[in-house]
Amino acid sequence: MSKSLIEIAYEFVSKSKTPVHFDDIWNHVKKEAGLSEEEAAKKAGQFFTNVMLDGRFVTLGENEWDLRERHTFDKVHIDMRDVYSDVQTTDEDSEEDEEEEYNKVFDESKDEESDASEEDENKDDSAEEENF
Repeated sequence: MSKSLIEIAYEFVSKSKTPVHFDDIWNHVKKEAGLSEEEAAKKAGQFFTNVMLDGRFVTLGENEWDLRERHTFDKVHIDMRDVYSDVQTTDEDSEEDEEEEYNKVFDESKDEESDASEEDENKDDSAEEENF
């Protein structure tokens, strides 16, 4: 039975004494699995996702990867409260800006309609005055 791409990657990284750049991992996996360039292009995105989701691997930044077991919790832990608090602030601000911009268009069109209505009323009034 042949090994999965993620198993090939795990063996490769476990044999390395230092963190490995993702490109080096992927090049090794492609070669070991015998993937053509076309097959590799189709599978690259899914492979990257699999590495990210596999709990045995950890990213150390700058696209460097290593085994989680080699690092202390403090070094590789990401506090999700920091991640989500940044996202929420950004999203809320963005949504408010979009809503203001959206409403501004309608407010301007209402003002234009109002002005047009007033002009029509003034024309009607002056036309009535001319008739008398």
